Amino acid sequence: MKNIYLFFFCISVSFVFSQKKESTTKTIAEAEMNSASRIANFQANPNTANYDVTYQKLEFTVNPAVKFVSGKITTTFTALTNMNSITFDFANELTASVIKKGATNLSFTENSNNELVITLPSTQLAGTSATIEVTYSGVPPNNGFDSFVKSTHNGTPIIWTLSEPFGARDWWPCKQDLNDKVDSIDVYITAPSQYIGVSNGIEPEAPVINGANKTTHFHHGYPIPAYLIAIAVTNYTVYNQVGGTAPNEYPIINYIYPENFASIQPQLSETPAILELYENLFEIYPFHNEKYGHAQFGWGGGMEHTTVSFMVGFDRQLIAHEMGHQWFGDKITCGSWKDIWLNEGFATYLAALVIENFDGLDSFIAEKIDMVDYITSSPNGNVYLDDIEATNVNRIFSSRLSYNKGAMILEMLRFKMGDTAFFQALRNYLADPNLAYKYAVTTDLKSHLEAVYGQDLTEFFDDWVYNEGYPTYDITAQNWGSGQAKFVVSQTQSDASVSYFEMPVPVRVYGSNGEEQDIVLENTFDNQEFVVNIPFTITNVVFDPEQHLIARNSTATLQNSNVEWNQTISVFPNPTNSILHIQKPNDLSIESVTLYNSLGQIVFKSNENDLTIESLSNGVYELQLNTNQGKFHKRIIKQ
Repeated sequence: MKNIYLFFFCISVSFVFSQKKESTTKTIAEAEMNSASRIANFQANPNTANYDVTYQKLEFTVNPAVKFVSGKITTTFTALTNMNSITFDFANELTASVIKKGATNLSFTENSNNELVITLPSTQLAGTSATIEVTYSGVPPNNGFDSFVKSTHNGTPIIWTLSEPFGARDWWPCKQDLNDKVDSIDVYITAPSQYIGVSNGIEPEAPVINGANKTTHFHHGYPIPAYLIAIAVTNYTVYNQVGGTAPNEYPIINYIYPENFASIQPQLSETPAILELYENLFEIYPFHNEKYGHAQFGWGGGMEHTTVSFMVGFDRQLIAHEMGHQWFGDKITCGSWKDIWLNEGFATYLAALVIENFDGLDSFIAEKIDMVDYITSSPNGNVYLDDIEATNVNRIFSSRLSYNKGAMILEMLRFKMGDTAFFQALRNYLADPNLAYKYAVTTDLKSHLEAVYGQDLTEFFDDWVYNEGYPTYDITAQNWGSGQAKFVVSQTQSDASVSYFEMPVPVRVYGSNGEEQDIVLENTFDNQEFVVNIPFTITNVVFDPEQHLIARNSTATLQNSNVEWNQTISVFPNPTNSILHIQKPNDLSIESVTLYNSLGQIVFKSNENDLTIESLSNGVYELQLNTNQGKFHKRIIKQ
């Protein structure tokens, strides 16, 4: 496992979506951000950094009618340095009773810093492994999202957990700094037999009845961080579906409140289709050897617990968002708060891809318009966080930046690279053995994009990911005689951190007889000119008609539909010290070029479009062009 710090929280989503076209991605993100603001301040615990957890057996005994947990947590770990003690994150409100290594009882202390410090019987040497068994009980505290909740639905009790990002310690002794993942887990839930328990992974065997209680066993055989481990217990109705395609089919298991089942069952019908879409675009569902599914719970959003998303409601876009995290967030998890867009931007964009593929292009464009309007509602804001921003929960989970701008950055990369290269790069990213079921940072994604694209994306990432703001474009189009048009692209920036946003700019032009043509202007500097072959006379021009770009208040205008020949001729660079280029419409042919000095003397003659004037003295010259449309004059400066 990589020994890097990960803080990943992505998750909750409001299930109420306006019938008006307010961006559903904005609604989802705002629910997550607003709830994140409740998280208590937490600093990474350096006392848990000296070991790597490889396996945990988690045995919980709960009763949904009582807020209380008792359990036994068996942890197998590998020492990263020589160790005389081991520390677990453990809420002050919980109490350990017995701790063992094998048959040996170990001494321990519970300090006031939410830590359980266990003295080992002898020095655990670096590179060696051991197993510790902690028996404990208590009433979990009300922190963060109320990470361990006792509630009711329709008068029936329920217990559910939501540990993200720092709540795992509230209900079991763990290592929750997220600087490694547990390679595999077994979860045993013992509860009154009338209830159904839910957790990650699959049930290897049927639940075991013992008197009035029932024990349900779940096994999850993929690496998982502590915050994604979850349980829920209530009187669920279980509804099974099938995901994937033969021979790689897997169960979709849904745990729904009985009183809501009739209304929710139809909403679940699109779950297999969304899974199929993501598999076609990216790769097979990352946990296909186990299950996917949902468990209804009482928090106002959703949480992408690995293999079982906890959901308050079942709107399609919420299902799509949380499911998208199974690839981007659960399989590959962002390596720091700074890189949170690798989780949230991707989940937001995948939910938008569902709109594109299920509802069509017009709906996809409308969704992107809503995102861009929100992104550009403020003039600044970077996607990759700085050190100070990474300590601010509200900033980490900014719906405008981490979610919506992160998603639109992916849309711009897709447009810039083309669908084939973009999706292949993402498939390679997901398959990278150094990242799969581990952690990734922004440079990891960039490297995979560049490897397939074949070009350096440093400028793009500097402009759009690391720096701030957005451009406003002013594009003018001009008919240049038969079969050509000239475009001039100028731009202003909303924030001084970017001197110029270099980006392909899409434009659509129309003719009087219904003609239509899409063109892309590879814009890299201000007032850049492009001469494009257009087989009809342009009567209208539209900027970015499919909303590929983050931009605001941009315009595209058509100038002088009747050709004014002098305006169509450009001479550049000007000033120059050597080469002078003459740009003109195809309909305009040059018969001769004459250069006069300030005294009116002829100093140069040619009939070419490219002139070499480096031998001339510095100064101001008059350029006369004799053409099939008459004589035209341009002033140039030799320097």
